Amino acid sequence: MIRGRGRNLSLLLLLMVGIAWPGLAQEPVQAPEDAENEGTYVETVDVTVVNLDVYVTDKKGEPITGLTRDDFEIFENGRPVAISNFFAVEDRQPVEAQPPAAVAEPQAPAIPGMPEEEHFALPDDQRLSLVIYVDNFNIRPFNRNRVFRRLRDFLIEKVSTHDQVMLVTYDRSLHMRHDFTSDPTLIASQLFELEELAAFGVHWDSERRDVLRDINDSDSLAAVSWRVRQFAESGYNDLSFSIGAIKEIVTSLAGMPGRKVILYVSDGLQMLPGEDLYYALNRKFSDSTPLTEMRQFDASRRFQELTAHANSSGVTFYTIDAAGLRAAGGANVDMSSAGEAGLASFVDSMYIQSLQSPLRMMADDTGGRAIINANDVGPDLDKVAADFSTYYSLGYTPSHGGTGRYYKINVKVKQKGTRVRHRNGYRDKPLQARMSDTTRASLIYGYDFNPMGIVLRVGEPEFVEKDLFNVPVLVGIPLGKITLLPLEEAREGKVKLYFGAIDDGGDMSEISEVPISIQIPNAELEEALGGYYPYQIQLRMRSGPHRLTVGLWDQLGAEESFASKSVRVGS
Repeated sequence: MIRGRGRNLSLLLLLMVGIAWPGLAQEPVQAPEDAENEGTYVETVDVTVVNLDVYVTDKKGEPITGLTRDDFEIFENGRPVAISNFFAVEDRQPVEAQPPAAVAEPQAPAIPGMPEEEHFALPDDQRLSLVIYVDNFNIRPFNRNRVFRRLRDFLIEKVSTHDQVMLVTYDRSLHMRHDFTSDPTLIASQLFELEELAAFGVHWDSERRDVLRDINDSDSLAAVSWRVRQFAESGYNDLSFSIGAIKEIVTSLAGMPGRKVILYVSDGLQMLPGEDLYYALNRKFSDSTPLTEMRQFDASRRFQELTAHANSSGVTFYTIDAAGLRAAGGANVDMSSAGEAGLASFVDSMYIQSLQSPLRMMADDTGGRAIINANDVGPDLDKVAADFSTYYSLGYTPSHGGTGRYYKINVKVKQKGTRVRHRNGYRDKPLQARMSDTTRASLIYGYDFNPMGIVLRVGEPEFVEKDLFNVPVLVGIPLGKITLLPLEEAREGKVKLYFGAIDDGGDMSEISEVPISIQIPNAELEEALGGYYPYQIQLRMRSGPHRLTVGLWDQLGAEESFASKSVRVGS
């Protein structure tokens, strides 16, 4: 189970002084009530770089390589912006990185039956984190298991061991079946186990056929409209939970570094639950009342919010309609009494469109691909693999910072005859939101990124009441790694610490922010730069095992670090 609501985990920050921490020199720590405003006023600028994965293909869908920075133009809300970062990747290798032959490492001889070891030169921020998301609630078992056969081949043959893959399912609730691993064969093997799980799509088919039969047999709009309304309300309620589960995964990935992809497998999600049935009522009884009522179940806004959230979190959707090539008129209900030939085909066509529209939107808005109407998804998965291995990474620095607004992005290629895909926008998150995202990702997935070398130490928990304990924690802030502003008689630094904890059940605390102002007298500067500034707190936590993460943001240097530690509270 993946959770993040803080329902069962208490995390309170209390000032802690007078604890001895061997091996780390420290001075008395002051905790002013408004540390943000202590010392000299310094304007800090929240500078961010917006990065985009851009896929350029010809009209046949084949990747176009060899483009340079000058071939691209980026527009934010219709205004051109300067490209500050450019990175081209072809077959998983940076285009610029061609090691000299004189220093090339000798290649080991090939072993029959074993794939050759892949030379990998991409930086860590280009590493792929792939989530295989199987929506068991909105899929039929036969369709799911047919797709799995191709998906296993894709994982084994196309996903690099330098990537990391995770497997999750939605079975009325979200379940993490396998945490991130660099061995895609483990995920491929676990798909066999998922084939034994129940899939709930067939129940929806049965209920829909019953409602269509009621419409066909009824002579009164009033006598059957309640049945359609009940069906639409139930579908909309189920859809809300399905969207919420996808959003939960997106939120958990928001702070992860590198490229993030969700490969979503289902039989579709209805853009407007019950739309086809309302139209069946309208066509049979020549009454527009059902069409007015059905608009309350329109979920298009919910899907727009989902894709905007994914774009703001740097997550790309690739979607698979596991039902494959669908045929209209498959309702298997005699609707001849409806007074119009072909009504069953019309209703089914509308139903199929409603199911596939969200899959297209999720992929199109985030720069991915939608695999629709394909009984064999293998060739389309090859195109997905091509996206993973060949792409352009573009970046620019916006003129604004932390506004919280959503900005539209458009990328153009000067070369004619090209097709361009990329996410269509992003939300300019404030600093606190971005740091909270990364702290949360570190908690959930154990992600550590500590270039500044912050120190995290945990003391002996002290019992408070019931199953609550005060846990002393010391954070060592490396003074030689943060930016210090020269004042008249001292140097001043401004940092923010972010604290979070998660227990072994997946319950997570809220992320807490603590601003700190550090002043070092000039006479002590040389010695201080080789040490740490100690910040001591108490975390009030429940008994049991936890993971604790602290994030550090240097406000003047615009640098960040994260450190995690496993903690067992109580016996």
